[in-house]
Amino acid sequence: MDNYSTGNPKKFVFVVQGEGRGHLTQAMAVYESLIAEGHQVLAVLIGTTKGKDLPAYVKERLRTHIIPMESPHFIKDKSNRSISLIRTAWHTLRHLRTYRHSIRLIRHIVKQHRPDILINFYDPLVGMAAKIYSLQTKIVSVAHQYLYLHPDFHFPKGSSFRNKSMIKNYTALTAAGSDALLALSFYPMQQMKHKHLHVCPPLLRKEIAEQDVFAGKHMLVYIVNAGYMKNIIRWHEQHREVEIHCFTDSAAVKGKWEYHEGLYFHSLDDRKFLYYMANAAALVTTAGFESVCEAMFMGKPVMMVPVENHFEQWCNARDAAFCGAGIYAEQFDLTLLQDYLPAYQSNNHMKDWVSQSATILNGVISELTSSTPLPPTEHAFFEPSLPMNETAAVH
Repeated sequence: MDNYSTGNPKKFVFVVQGEGRGHLTQAMAVYESLIAEGHQVLAVLIGTTKGKDLPAYVKERLRTHIIPMESPHFIKDKSNRSISLIRTAWHTLRHLRTYRHSIRLIRHIVKQHRPDILINFYDPLVGMAAKIYSLQTKIVSVAHQYLYLHPDFHFPKGSSFRNKSMIKNYTALTAAGSDALLALSFYPMQQMKHKHLHVCPPLLRKEIAEQDVFAGKHMLVYIVNAGYMKNIIRWHEQHREVEIHCFTDSAAVKGKWEYHEGLYFHSLDDRKFLYYMANAAALVTTAGFESVCEAMFMGKPVMMVPVENHFEQWCNARDAAFCGAGIYAEQFDLTLLQDYLPAYQSNNHMKDWVSQSATILNGVISELTSSTPLPPTEHAFFEPSLPMNETAAVH
């Protein structure tokens, strides 16, 4: 993401939903641009699980006061593969007191630092804090999921009413009290500035454009849920001729681990991951927004296998395939990707779209920090309603 200038230096505080890699990567992209222009990021609160260490690269890249806090998140099943909605709901109820403490922590940090803007990367506790307290700061919320609140967005065919209703209401909760929303999108859509929802390109780090990209021979795999490692191992045992480099957050993987010849597992490392992507033949991923965007920017074909019971990834996979990113599948059968590769055609859509991110983000920050008061922040679109035309689907 290109650097931008907003005039006088401003003070920022971040709150980041730390599950997975996407929101953290977006926070790093915004952080490096703000710092390059002389602004201050005084603190970064990261919602995580008790006892879970943050990846080392996060601490290296966000050189400010990092404050872990417990925040709601998905709970996986016992096999560490799919999302368990029952276990997630029970875990959330059991930790309500802990989350109240985190909400008070957000208020304390804002009162302590008095930032010009709090940037929320999809953590629901910011919305709750804004409802309970007067945070006395402007709030910008950033996430791909805010696109679900755009009236022109249509969920993929086959989406259930229940799933759509749940994700839109949860997304609206994270947006409560926000003065502006940045809805990150694979493609441009009509802007809604009058409702403070801005469709924005992916916020990619500058290292993406600095990579020496070429078509290599290895397959790059990214799986947060370590339970899927068995699927990769099982496939590779029948296809030893294919070189695979797989990145995962499994506690069993430290650095680089050669499982057997041609199959290598790596612990999460943002720079290392980009290096392997730049010279990969293709990417296989569980349909997280950020990784798919990075592959599209580099012109790498993608096979997306959504985490089981993860509706957002189910939508991402179909949305990205619609844009020409690649294919989606229900299982990690890389043979499907091998068969698809001859038909893949790269284009510059993502590079052209990403080049506009600085202008859009700059405009939002400039508007919020100008002397001209903004209209009231109680907007109807924060109370989601499903489209009237339930049959419409562009995917």
